[in-house]
Amino acid sequence: MGEISARLERLGIAIPDAAAPLANYVGWVRSGDLVFVSGQVTLKDGKPHYIGKLGAGIGLEAGQAAARLCAINIVAQLKQAAGGDLDRVQRILRLGGFVNSTPDFVQQPQVIDSASDLMVEVFGEKGHHSRAAVSVSSLPLGVAVEIDCIAEVSGG
Repeated sequence: MGEISARLERLGIAIPDAAAPLANYVGWVRSGDLVFVSGQVTLKDGKPHYIGKLGAGIGLEAGQAAARLCAINIVAQLKQAAGGDLDRVQRILRLGGFVNSTPDFVQQPQVIDSASDLMVEVFGEKGHHSRAAVSVSSLPLGVAVEIDCIAEVSGG
C-alpha cells in the first residue's frame, strides 16, 4: 500500500471508481506530466447529490460538503490517470471551482475551501494549489458545485 492510500485509509476517505463522462468528453487528459481533470460534479454511486443553488435552498455547509464530494471525484480521476498509484501525483497545481449560486451569494471561496482542504489532507504539501472560485447561474444536472483540476503526475 502506498503512502497516499495509507493516508486515505487513516482519514476514512473512500475513493470511488472514476465516474464516466456525462457527455462527449473524457474524464482526464494527459500532456507530458500534466493531467487535466474535467469538471467533476457531485456524483455519488452514479447519482447526483446536492441539487440546487447556494443562497436559495442550499446552505454553506451543504455547499462545502458538495465541494468535498467533487474533490473526492477528482482524486478518483487522478488515481485512474496515475495507473492506480496516487503516490505518482507530484502536485495539485490548480482547482477551478464553480458554485451554482444566487446573485447575492458571495461565499464561493468558503464553499471551494473544503475541496482545497481535502487536497491538502490527501496529498500534504503537494496538495497546495492555485485556485478560482466563481459563481455560475446553473450547472449540469442542477448540482450545486463543479470543480476541475490540473495536476502534475510522474511517469507515463
